[in-house]
Amino acid sequence: MKVESTPLPGVFVFEPVVRGDDRGFFIETFRASTYAQYGIPEMVQHNQSRSAKGVLRGVHFQLVQPQGKLVRVARGEVFDVAVDIRVGSPTFGAWFGLVLDDRAHRQMYIPPNFGHAFAVLSEVADFHYLCTDYYHPGSESTIAPFDPEIAILWPEIDTPWQLSDKDTEAPALSAIDPARLPKYKA
Repeated sequence: MKVESTPLPGVFVFEPVVRGDDRGFFIETFRASTYAQYGIPEMVQHNQSRSAKGVLRGVHFQLVQPQGKLVRVARGEVFDVAVDIRVGSPTFGAWFGLVLDDRAHRQMYIPPNFGHAFAVLSEVADFHYLCTDYYHPGSESTIAPFDPEIAILWPEIDTPWQLSDKDTEAPALSAIDPARLPKYKA
């Protein structure tokens, strides 16, 4: 598996070897020992979502039981984003994004205490999340995906973005009390 670092410490891109022929393909989508080499903790929960073109989810994070997420797309194409929201981090407010799709089969790891978002670029996308901790609904928080200070460069598509009410009403990162954000630990 090919592994790439990103400008955000702890965020990695993994590209598996695809073995295929005219009958289809085979890829190994998870091997704990490979991820452990990069300091990625054990995964305890697997989630899947299906979304239509133009759906934009995030920027989400949890303060209690923060989840690291190893994400991939089984069908379709998304623009996936990690945002460093750790107060005191040298990269606070910075983001990294890339296209994940069902052709290259790349995966991205977003560490605990980072925000996560994605936007669907294809007609439909099946998105898989392996998580390092269990979902804690009472501590889920959201940052505005169009926050001008973070300035995520979302791809242009031929349809309006579709956001949940929670994401539409989310505050900018600078409007969140720093006590309600994760802290950077060097």
